Amino acid sequence: KQAQYPGNQFRLYLHGNVLSQKDNSSLYMSISKVLIFFLFTSVFFSCNKNNEYPLPSIPFDFTIDLSLPSYQDINAVGGWCYVAGGLKGIVVYRKGIDEFVVWERQSPVDPQGTCAEGVSPKSTNFLELDDPCSEAVFSLYDGSPIQNSDWGLRQYRFDWNGSNLLRIYN
Repeated sequence: KQAQYPGNQFRLYLHGNVLSQKDNSSLYMSISKVLIFFLFTSVFFSCNKNNEYPLPSIPFDFTIDLSLPSYQDINAVGGWCYVAGGLKGIVVYRKGIDEFVVWERQSPVDPQGTCAEGVSPKSTNFLELDDPCSEAVFSLYDGSPIQNSDWGLRQYRFDWNGSNLLRIYN
């Protein structure tokens, strides 16, 4: 196992065999062909999948006042409430003292919006959001699908002023 570089001639010694410069270029061509094959194969298989989220993204920006009686439930950790906005409404959940999560209520299982109701907390476990039409179930805590859905809920952004104003936007 020794490489020598005398002048412009390149020789590589591997296990006692000598590969000439011509042999090295054919080796590089073979490696190039393999890399090109893997590139086209990965592009081909990735094109067959629909990786687009099924619900449209709509722009909105509004602020709610947490001191109003309609939002009193989210003044405590673990509280949640509905807010008008988004496609079928929004559910806001207070995860911690200064942490909220904001989810679209339209289920990704129903991209056309044919179901009259949006997802809502289950009566047996408020940390799970139930889609009444498809029986899909989602986590209120992180929006992930629990049952009957390949997609999680659409999450919206928020800014909290640390007091009583919560800005929700997309």
